Amino acid sequence: MTLIKSISGIRGTIGGKVGEGLSPVDTVRFTAAYGNWIQKRCQKKSPSVVVGRDARISGEIIRQLVVSTLQALGIDVYDLGLSTTPTVELAVQMQNADGGIILTASHNPKQWNALKLLNEKGEFINADDGAEVLAIAEADDYNFAGVDDLGKYHSDDSYIQKHIDSVLKLKWVNTDAIKAANFKVVVDAVNSTGGIAVPALLESLGVSCVPLYCEPNGHFPHNPEPLAEHLTEISKLVVENNADCGIVVDPDVDRLALVNEDGTMFGEEYTLVACADYILSKEKGNTVSNLSSSRALRVVTNKHGGQYFSSAVGEVNVVNQMKESKAIIGGEGNGGIIFPDSHYGRDSIVGIALFLSLLAEKKMKCSELRASYPSFFMSKNKIQLTPEIDVDMILSAMSKKYAHEDVITIDGVKIDFAEEWVHLRKSNTEPIIRIYTESGSKENADNLAERFMNEIKELTIN
Repeated sequence: MTLIKSISGIRGTIGGKVGEGLSPVDTVRFTAAYGNWIQKRCQKKSPSVVVGRDARISGEIIRQLVVSTLQALGIDVYDLGLSTTPTVELAVQMQNADGGIILTASHNPKQWNALKLLNEKGEFINADDGAEVLAIAEADDYNFAGVDDLGKYHSDDSYIQKHIDSVLKLKWVNTDAIKAANFKVVVDAVNSTGGIAVPALLESLGVSCVPLYCEPNGHFPHNPEPLAEHLTEISKLVVENNADCGIVVDPDVDRLALVNEDGTMFGEEYTLVACADYILSKEKGNTVSNLSSSRALRVVTNKHGGQYFSSAVGEVNVVNQMKESKAIIGGEGNGGIIFPDSHYGRDSIVGIALFLSLLAEKKMKCSELRASYPSFFMSKNKIQLTPEIDVDMILSAMSKKYAHEDVITIDGVKIDFAEEWVHLRKSNTEPIIRIYTESGSKENADNLAERFMNEIKELTIN
């Protein structure tokens, strides 16, 4: 059993002893800590919190625990039921709530679940706020309400449609062009809440939808992370149905992957590149992605006369950098699109609408659109170290060794060479260095990764 407490929430496997998995006791304790933090933050007699969940098998049990705990604190709850991460984020704003909790372990397998925590803006809480919630949980310092002051419960399953309606109203979503294109699309929603949201969006856009694993029962038919090796079935189905493309979302619908009409992958890294290309063709502006995302976004941004900025890995870091640099679109290379005209959160519903607008206006095949972008290839590896090795010392040594190159140290060490880059990041939970590389070919990216793994090993021996 695994239980991970972090500044962004609590995540764990279902079952096991208290403190060793996401048990009912741990769920209640962490929910109470967050609720107490909300009460101190907003200073209202009756704060309100929005709660929504993905379709995981454990979701209903976790939902009951979370909702009841919040009410016991005197907090009003707006329960969206089966929902998506971006829908809950938008609902916090629309409801003028004081916070939100999303019950999802994102791309993790079905035995996992998690509580992701939002502030009153519908954005993930930052590091300082997360540390405060953890401190309250550690101290078991809660103050529950008396019987006359218990929180009220409101059930509202209308927000997925409200979310879709808000996306259709966005300035650059070209609904007329999409409807005129008569697209046929295959959708793999891994039997979670994307099976509710994505077909409904496509129907509103006049797109013919071929559903694959769109029953929100929580029984994931394959590894839910939307990577090429997990998407063989949709690739075949796209070709068999003569579809224009395939759309894949993860269980909580904040990551978007695309499949070309010939069954090949558009590339998770290129979801953001394509959407940014579309927005930047409409208005000049800046973009942001994290340090481990493809260089292709910078190339496309420069082509349109904008400026590209990078951030530390993590959605909250991307959002902070976007606000600072006034970026008009940004996100992460894992298929996460953040479009501030909608809200500051990764949103596949927004991403689908922008991508289909681009495809409709370009009047190109999906594979042709992908071929129009610069080709970069990534390699993702990790090196296991022994506990006594000082990982920070290794990263510092690598930074000094390559000081003559473009080195960024806001999140591990990223060395930006002229034609390729390497990003070295340490794990916060185990003695591991993650090694991400990108180059003009898969072979070169793999070779660069191997080179740095060998250099790190040499440092551990000396």
